[in-house]
Amino acid sequence: MLPRRFNLHRPDRIEDAVALLAEHGDDASPYAGGTELLIAMKARVLSYAHIVDLKGIAALRGVSARSDGGLIIGALTTHHELANHSLVLERLPAYALLSANVANIRVRAAGTLGGNLCFAEPHADPPAMLCALNAELVLAGPGGERRMLLAEFILGELSTARATGEVLVRIEVPGLPAGTRAGYRAFGHLERPAVGVAAVALPLGKGFDWRLRVGSICGRPTALAGLEKAMRGLPEADALAVLAEGAEQAAAAVEADDDIRGSAEYKRHLVGVLARRAARAALGMEALAA
Repeated sequence: MLPRRFNLHRPDRIEDAVALLAEHGDDASPYAGGTELLIAMKARVLSYAHIVDLKGIAALRGVSARSDGGLIIGALTTHHELANHSLVLERLPAYALLSANVANIRVRAAGTLGGNLCFAEPHADPPAMLCALNAELVLAGPGGERRMLLAEFILGELSTARATGEVLVRIEVPGLPAGTRAGYRAFGHLERPAVGVAAVALPLGKGFDWRLRVGSICGRPTALAGLEKAMRGLPEADALAVLAEGAEQAAAAVEADDDIRGSAEYKRHLVGVLARRAARAALGMEALAA
């Protein structure tokens, strides 16, 4: 099936894209990689009279370093570029590995990080890890730029806090303390995760301050706050023991949806398994160990 007819706009400046989106309001959509949007439009799940193609805006591309050791990622940077970029491999190797395993090579080559986040398809890999890394988004709109945490941007399934006329300009990952470790593990079918869990361990004087985020199980990434608190400051072996003992109970409290990728009960089981694997991966232990 073909999408309904639409007008295609190709601005080469952020300001022009913002103006077009503001002018046409709900009748317009930004177009980045198109790996999600075009499928939905061809299926006629979504329909827009105006498509604003952002690919000609050079300012939305590229990866650079923040002064605090973090990263600045242009919204149009593809998953393939993130998987292979020297700065990402050096500073966030766990995220580079995640990017290398997104969907398939066609999606990785065309799909952009900004498009992924703005579409807010729940069965996606990047949001959980980026939330665990406290990533911030910078959006440009008719009133200028504003910043917000990714954790506050994704409101639910296919729903974000992006306002009318706004364009996601860049994603910023703040610098992490020396010795920070991270891991991500996911399991799913049809090239999408049924559940993904990100584990980030920030060093303390003793043990780690853990961030555990579950993705894909419901409309937005969820923190395993109770486990994070229980594991804080413990030696590695003790923290993993607490995780193993408490994972099932923590997973039972996570909101979960039944869908074609599994029942809520099945997904909660996966949370417990994947949380242990992600934490072990963060600590450099055997990748597939439970």
